[in-house]
Amino acid sequence: MWVQVRCGVEPRTVAAVAVVLVVAVGFAAQQYWSGRPRPVTAPAVVAPASVPAPAPLPGGSAAPGGARIVVDVSGKVRDPGVRRLPSGSRVQDALEAAGGVRPGTDTTGLNRARVLVDGEQVLVGATAQPPPPGGPGGAGPGPLSLASATVEQLDGLPGVGPVLARHIVEFRTARGGIRSVEDLRQVDGIGERRFAELRELVRP
Repeated sequence: MWVQVRCGVEPRTVAAVAVVLVVAVGFAAQQYWSGRPRPVTAPAVVAPASVPAPAPLPGGSAAPGGARIVVDVSGKVRDPGVRRLPSGSRVQDALEAAGGVRPGTDTTGLNRARVLVDGEQVLVGATAQPPPPGGPGGAGPGPLSLASATVEQLDGLPGVGPVLARHIVEFRTARGGIRSVEDLRQVDGIGERRFAELRELVRP
């Protein structure tokens, strides 16, 4: 009434001004309430799941995936036996997997840098099997056994080089052995002529 009398303002104008003031005060209060500081909870720390380390190979370090070969390391080594090695391993890797060569062992004729093939035997410090009759070095006591011959021994046969010797060992491993000399006909690289040269020099 005082504002109306003093300023000559109509009642409807006073009411409108009052409503605007009320709305302004309410809006200011809402902004103050929403902008007040609030406590923040730190997120929980989740420990990463542990990943098991790959199992080490016998006599060597673990190898991540990839193909494997199986070789028989025998003779004058500290821990002879069958070893699983990564594909592409060399004779030196097989010796290390078998604990190393025994002291005093003569390894002059052992090629440590040669790449191994699956299923072969690494013979350390033993006398090499004599060559078969008609083979390099003269006569021997009997034919070469295809079931146990190493790559080096097969390489000594006439007309058989290191590549064909590895093919024979790989064929023997895939077939689980050689049961007959006739099986050589199925080896890649052995034709009729070469088979005729080898058939009297080898045995199953």
